[in-house]
Amino acid sequence: MGKLVLSMFTSLDGYIAGPNGEFIPPDWSDDLERHWSGYALQRAKRLLYGRKNFLFNKDFWGAAETDPKSPAASISYASVMNRLPKTVFSTTLEDEPGWNGTVVRDDLPGAVARLKEKDEGDLFMFGGARIAQSFVALDLFDEYRLMITPNLLGNGLRLFAPGFRRIDLELIESRSLNTGAVILHYRRRRAA
Repeated sequence: MGKLVLSMFTSLDGYIAGPNGEFIPPDWSDDLERHWSGYALQRAKRLLYGRKNFLFNKDFWGAAETDPKSPAASISYASVMNRLPKTVFSTTLEDEPGWNGTVVRDDLPGAVARLKEKDEGDLFMFGGARIAQSFVALDLFDEYRLMITPNLLGNGLRLFAPGFRRIDLELIESRSLNTGAVILHYRRRRAA
């Protein structure tokens, strides 16, 4: 059975979006591509998203299939992003969202359990914040793979919203990148 992995980046002060909700990507490098994107895409059998992040990624990556001049077309793993099955957690998105996506509207724990059984591989959630916060509150993640970027945003949308119960983790790996970012990879420690 696969694991459910939260794979997101956050500023040092815990924000995944700026004060006006703006997307602030990490500085990119071959090192980051190899140890961040490459790591996830070698292991992921399915990608999980909230509605907004799904639509953002669908527009960006989907263009690689139709527009050879799009920014996504020049990225080596664009075909993997477009090929992988996706699950979108949304109550407002249409039933057939395209981009190899299926929609789940309710019963998050049941949907995750079914996907883990079905896919025989790891599920990687790339965002957004609201769905990640819901999954944290339900204690659904088996692993947390976070990239801490060398930024202090001071305000914005936090990855971890207050109000969930304590979750204990054990460190699997920490890796410094040549961009100044650090990847922290934790496993959920559960009582035996």
